[in-house]
Amino acid sequence: MRFGLFGTGHWAAETHAAALDAHPKADLVGVWGRNPDRAAALATRYGVRAFDDVDALIEACDAVAVALPPDVQADIAVRAATAGRHLLLDKPLALTVADADRVVDAAAQSGVASLVFFTGRFQPNVAGFVAATAAAGGWHTANVIQFASIFRTDSPYGQSPWRRQHGALWDIGPHALAILLPVLGRVTQVAATDGPGDLVHLMLTHDGGATSTVSLTLDAPPEAVAREFVFYGDNGIERVPPGDGSPATAFGVAIDQLLAEIDAGTRDHRCDVRFGREVVTVLADAEAARTQPPPT
Repeated sequence: MRFGLFGTGHWAAETHAAALDAHPKADLVGVWGRNPDRAAALATRYGVRAFDDVDALIEACDAVAVALPPDVQADIAVRAATAGRHLLLDKPLALTVADADRVVDAAAQSGVASLVFFTGRFQPNVAGFVAATAAAGGWHTANVIQFASIFRTDSPYGQSPWRRQHGALWDIGPHALAILLPVLGRVTQVAATDGPGDLVHLMLTHDGGATSTVSLTLDAPPEAVAREFVFYGDNGIERVPPGDGSPATAFGVAIDQLLAEIDAGTRDHRCDVRFGREVVTVLADAEAARTQPPPT
């Protein structure tokens, strides 16, 4: 399967490109980026062609892998799907529900396979935990704390403009939702409030009445970096394990699953663009809720 890679940042190079280059059933045929010099450097590293035109790379491949800011990704995904190219996208799918809808509609109309890469969902131990916990049922609530500290000189993501603008809600919020939703069900109500700096707190109500709380930041003090993900219910307490393996290894699993969808002709992957849209809807509702004045 010929893949075109869109993006030249650290995630594109060390996760997408590395996994595509190593995969026995994937052929990385080219790279496009908004910075031609970086596209040329990444293409040289992997021995492929640097493209200076989005549609030319789409024409040269069978599937696209996109590691770009969500608003840029959405436009490229629509163009690729319309051209009949399968979609291996990153989270979040888009920055607005309208843009997510455009991607979903384009994929449905063309019949292409699609997958949105939520890292944990493609790490076997986390994916197994999600499946088993969802099957067990009886969960009343969950509590998520994801405190990262990326705005440092040694972080490869610290200078990312879209992360600085949209913060933890849109960057690491999707990872939390990708695990919460399959276990507790769709979100029916969202409340949100801001804390100091980048900190945001969500309170979610799910189908059937279960609730969850999510606290997120990209700008925690280094001493306060934390990850806690706990479900509480009839069966006691279950903690989501840290994911096994590197992100590139997980991306290899995502490639496997996309290729399986294509070979089987099915279009029902649990992390397809429709699920990506569901996540964007929750994020957009949270963004709106955090700007509402408190009740008097």
